[in-house]
Amino acid sequence: MSDKPIVLMPEDIQRIMGKDAQRNNITAAKMISEIVKTTLGPKGMDKMLVSPTNDIVITNDGATILKEMQIEHPAAKMMVEIAKTQEIEVGDGTTSAVMIAGKLLDNAEKLLDKKIHPTVIVKGYRLACEKAQEILKEISIKIPIENNEYLRQIAMTAMTGKGAEDSKEKLSDIIVEAIQQLRDNLKVDLNDIKIEKIKGEGIGDTQLISGVVFDKEKTSYDMPSVVDNARIALIDFPIEIKSPDIKTEVSISSPQQLQSFILQEENSIKEMVQSIKDSGANVIFCQKGIDDFASFLLAKSRIYACRRVSRSDMEKLSKATGAKIINNLNDLTEFDLGEAGVVEQIKTGEDKLTYVRGCRNPKALTILIRGGTDHILDEVERAIADGLGDVSCALKNGLIVPGGGAVEIELSKRLRNFGQSLSGREQLAVEEFASALEFIPITLAENAGIDPIDTLTELKSRHDSGERNAGLNLFENKIVDVLESKIIEPSKIKSQAISSATEVATMILRIDDVIASKPDKKGRMNFEGTRPDYMSGLE
Repeated sequence: MSDKPIVLMPEDIQRIMGKDAQRNNITAAKMISEIVKTTLGPKGMDKMLVSPTNDIVITNDGATILKEMQIEHPAAKMMVEIAKTQEIEVGDGTTSAVMIAGKLLDNAEKLLDKKIHPTVIVKGYRLACEKAQEILKEISIKIPIENNEYLRQIAMTAMTGKGAEDSKEKLSDIIVEAIQQLRDNLKVDLNDIKIEKIKGEGIGDTQLISGVVFDKEKTSYDMPSVVDNARIALIDFPIEIKSPDIKTEVSISSPQQLQSFILQEENSIKEMVQSIKDSGANVIFCQKGIDDFASFLLAKSRIYACRRVSRSDMEKLSKATGAKIINNLNDLTEFDLGEAGVVEQIKTGEDKLTYVRGCRNPKALTILIRGGTDHILDEVERAIADGLGDVSCALKNGLIVPGGGAVEIELSKRLRNFGQSLSGREQLAVEEFASALEFIPITLAENAGIDPIDTLTELKSRHDSGERNAGLNLFENKIVDVLESKIIEPSKIKSQAISSATEVATMILRIDDVIASKPDKKGRMNFEGTRPDYMSGLE
């Protein structure tokens, strides 16, 4: 036998094995958790994110922060993924999900130091997660979906800490009204709610429009600016002479032939406009272009027209007004038209917008946000999106839990009791899982400038004495019955955050070997790479 060593991979490939791989991944995940933890709660701080092109985003929304950051480390990217999942599934709770995952891995590191095998930790975490879901179902409270007061409180809790506190009562009314108008039994398609932002005035001037608002103006100055009792045609067809797809030559040998050619084009456009007039429409929205001559004829007939309306706005207009989107003008009849109380063009600052409102039974609505700066508008938009997500989630699920850290403390307490019933080393993992949940109320207290140890001690004491709704009211800096203070959240947010955090934590714990190579020019992995940046500085 030869003593020559066997070389499987080139020397310059980066490989981290065993404990080093685990610590590297855990450290990266903890760093992501540390980044977002200061944004948690009503007293959370904001982050300013500056892009290479000097675009500025100011927010305390966890999903937005992680989306805007350029994360390179693969384990850290997995943490970003759970934030995306949380945002898609329930629309809120992204910061909590990332924080719990980071704390689970932090606590797992303590167990690894005690020579407990990762497989044992993973088993214990999964047992704890299953038990936590059972406890959540048990302590969740059923709410009547017709009771708008519960839904308003859920919306206000979701928007707290996002720069909209001064107007949260009005914004919560708008959110609940929009959801209740659009809900089909217990389902709401949030894509049917358009959010339009206009700079100027204050957040308190935000309003709900029973219809659609979009940033298009009429194609001709001579068209009416206001059309009452609008009969609306939605056309996905150009009202202009279509250019040929291939190179075409037209031979003209006399002025008469040129005049005839021009007249033929004009007649073609006149026929299109006549088809619109015959249908009885007095407003048209076209997804394609409208010729200047066509605009002149439409203005002459006192018809309001907008061109190049986006497909998403066309679909919302269809849902709001009941109009059908027509692909051929020859098919347009009065039965394809939609109705609205008024269509008008309104100039706000430098922007001209078209308002379609007063729809009888709209299946699409617009929330028109007002604010002083673009940054405020963006943050209020995120707050409203969180409120819409929470309220629709509560409607669908029908269950709520107390907020302010109360549910996490109750879960932690019951999981510790559950851990006592286990005989193996999994008991230690369940104990650390319970401890990880306490990270939420501890951080809430820290971000509000309250002593976290005293707060945690009092919360535990009150829960041990049977006050399972005791939580933090950070507007008063007191521990109160959060149900009485109307600090409530949908149960689905907590269950999704816990399950997502557990899944990503267990997946990272099971990794004991990281093999990294640089992709070649075609995107394939080769073994001639240099040391990746994310491998340095985390060892």
